Amino acid sequence: FNRDISWLSFDKMVLEASLSADISLRERLDFISFHSSNLDEFFSVRVAEYRKAAYGKSEVEDVSEPTQTLRRINSIVSGQMSEASDIISTVVRDELRQSGVVLHFGDMPTDREQLNYAESYFMNEIIAYLQPLLLGKGTLVFLRDNRPYFALRLVAKGHRTHSEDAPHYDYALLKLPTNDFRRFLTLPQTGDGMTHVMMLDDIIRQNISVLFPGYDVEGMWVIKLSRDADLGINETFAGDIAETIRHNLGKRKTGAPAGFYHDKMMPRDLLDCLQKTFGFAADEMVACGRYLNLHQMASFPEALAPRQPETLRRPTAPRRLQVSASLFDVIERGDFMLHYPYQSFDYVVRLFNEAARDPSVTEIKVTQYRVATNSAVVNSLIEAAANNKKVTVFVELKARFDEKNNLEMSDRMKAAGIKTIYSIPGLKVHAKVALILREEEGGKGRSVAYISTGNFNEQTARQYTDHGLFTADKKVIGDLKRLFDFLENTAVKPKMEKLLVSQLNMTDRLRKLIGKEKEIAQNGGEGRILLKMNGIQHRKLIDELYEASMAGVKVDLIVRGICCLIPQKEYSQNITVRRIIDRHLEHGRVWSFGPGGERGLFIASADWLNRNIKRRIEVAVPIENAAIRQELTQMLDIQLADNTHARIVDSCLNNTPVARAEGEPAVRSQTAIGELLERHALR
Repeated sequence: FNRDISWLSFDKMVLEASLSADISLRERLDFISFHSSNLDEFFSVRVAEYRKAAYGKSEVEDVSEPTQTLRRINSIVSGQMSEASDIISTVVRDELRQSGVVLHFGDMPTDREQLNYAESYFMNEIIAYLQPLLLGKGTLVFLRDNRPYFALRLVAKGHRTHSEDAPHYDYALLKLPTNDFRRFLTLPQTGDGMTHVMMLDDIIRQNISVLFPGYDVEGMWVIKLSRDADLGINETFAGDIAETIRHNLGKRKTGAPAGFYHDKMMPRDLLDCLQKTFGFAADEMVACGRYLNLHQMASFPEALAPRQPETLRRPTAPRRLQVSASLFDVIERGDFMLHYPYQSFDYVVRLFNEAARDPSVTEIKVTQYRVATNSAVVNSLIEAAANNKKVTVFVELKARFDEKNNLEMSDRMKAAGIKTIYSIPGLKVHAKVALILREEEGGKGRSVAYISTGNFNEQTARQYTDHGLFTADKKVIGDLKRLFDFLENTAVKPKMEKLLVSQLNMTDRLRKLIGKEKEIAQNGGEGRILLKMNGIQHRKLIDELYEASMAGVKVDLIVRGICCLIPQKEYSQNITVRRIIDRHLEHGRVWSFGPGGERGLFIASADWLNRNIKRRIEVAVPIENAAIRQELTQMLDIQLADNTHARIVDSCLNNTPVARAEGEPAVRSQTAIGELLERHALR
């Protein structure tokens, strides 16, 4: 499959998740919002690369057939955006009406008092933020990134013709002040007993004539420009990365056009005018509905669509953590793992807090990819430095859309005396690892490590499903020491005893693990591979899975997003691909080889995308503790049994609902996993 067409198939499933019968109205709005914001990022990153490739300017290797692919993308996106509008018009509005709320979405209120209220709001609040601009020869217009505008068709008063000749039209632009005002206005209640909500767009539409006193407004249609988010830093850049990113951040708002959205009902003459004014080609235009920036559905008034109590379940923790005075003591007694957001990320913060204050701790080393704003982890590291611990943090400044926050956090750490190392030319450090070194002589304590599938980010840990291993395994500690030495000096490649590290040994080990299952199947045994990750693209690894399938290995993939592997073909008859889209974003990477992972069970930071395998530092750690292996395997089995929010990806990239036999109980894996971990917490 094409990487990006596959991703659009995933985003369609996000949108379809808003139709699930077992979610609240607030979650329905959230899924619509996620779908919209996903598309915005997709255009500013991936579509922008196709645009550059069409002119021979892209340096990204996995962008091919740009013109043809762009046409497919635009067609698919146009259909998805129309579908999103339809879901709001029907399902969302119907559900709101059942709870006593009328959302005016494509229609206007009929009550005069409500219209007067909206007009007063327009005249007293909104009008000061509106700056209409007539389009004409030589007009210079800069469309701001991802901001909706109205394009208007005007006829000068007194110039309307009643002949068969078409009237002379003037055209204008008007930016919607969506960053200055809430998108939804609750109107005064009337005699029908319903609460009416009006869109900001329609308040402006209702009162637009005030802005054009010399014209009749024939119509107005929404448009939006998406810009290239690339900061213009070559992968192999070896200069001052921090200052270059700091200098280039402003370019993101002024990047080259990536996509141009327009209301599909816009008349041809106005569309032609916009194309000429901004220089867009016809295949760069994406037809959409009456409203853009539907990610703002997430800001619908909370009181009118409240979040349900079951979506606010408090994270649990194993009993031994709750009753222990020291996490170091717990880790020394044996490995343990936490699963977020079902279990609390607070214990990661607590580990760093303990490390900052423990007199036996001499050194802390951490990688950071996407750090939280006002990060509790960073605060703990700063405290550790203040307590004379040697602290080294590798900050990946090239984490897209988090560059500014990562810069600010790294500046704070540097000011506190923390040794801060920035991006490596040609590589991104995507591994999520921490190493806490202690004085082990004299029995003062063992060094410990933390390896995770997710970032050191307490905010996303409440939304993303991830796994974090706490261990005092000496071989893992040794591997991490060598890894951090490598990050400071990549000239010498170390050997790993246990860890799988991209750029060092990961690909070879994976091919051997797949090959072992193939060999077992060919000899009549049970070959079994179960892989969970966010994306799979790497051609050689996909070919290995095809060969394993043809040898009789049963392969189950749980792949949230990009999946270039094609299932259900003669070379992949034993491969099943699932996607699960639910309340939490599936983010954990787990690789299992052999029944129950008996020949290898790993958690990892890596997907099997080209970027992870070829251009990033990633880490996978084997899970050897029997209790953890059993728990992880149970969680994977539950996900394979999901028959409510899981979909099977077929050979045409359709997301097909899992068939449920008559009388078979419904399984919602995220709910079932939460219940499983609550039971385990009592141990």
